[in-house]
Amino acid sequence: MLFQKSCEWMIVGLGNPGEAYARTRHNVGFRTVDLLAQRLDVKIDRVKCKALTRLVELAGHKVLLVKPQTYMNASGQSVLWASQYYKVPPERILVLSDDISLPVGRIRVRAQGSAGGHNGLKSIIADLKSQEFPRVKIGVGAKPCPEYDLADWVLSNFTAQEEKALKEAIDHAADAAVEVLRAGVPSAASRFNGK
Repeated sequence: MLFQKSCEWMIVGLGNPGEAYARTRHNVGFRTVDLLAQRLDVKIDRVKCKALTRLVELAGHKVLLVKPQTYMNASGQSVLWASQYYKVPPERILVLSDDISLPVGRIRVRAQGSAGGHNGLKSIIADLKSQEFPRVKIGVGAKPCPEYDLADWVLSNFTAQEEKALKEAIDHAADAAVEVLRAGVPSAASRFNGK
């Protein structure tokens, strides 16, 4: 069998399960992992470690694509279990998440860092006991005004105009993920930060 209980990388897309959340700002991580799967002509449909998963070959590596099904605020449970089961250290867990500090259409690649107020990243950092995992952040835009509830904002859908910019950002985020695997975080950051 090609894949046993180990792989070289995990690519984790963050989001909330269920059709009601599919097009929300919080689910751009899911959408990016889905695009990677689509490019490989596979489905992320194996239930393992409280996640939908799929083992694939990507950029010359054995990679586990992961969509945690624990809801955003408990993403770390799923990521920890998968990382232990497949023996993947934090520095080889690439997390794709939404970011309200970036405008829609922009992405940022980082080697590590704090949660920056993102509950999914906060959960992963707490459960892995490490913030030294690479990530691709996908801009979903800031709240329209300070009084706007943050939870309502990240659980809102994109406008039709935003969706156009978002499609390109998701393409770039998927390309950046492949570049991280192929050539490392500095190369991906150099190529994609600011796009």
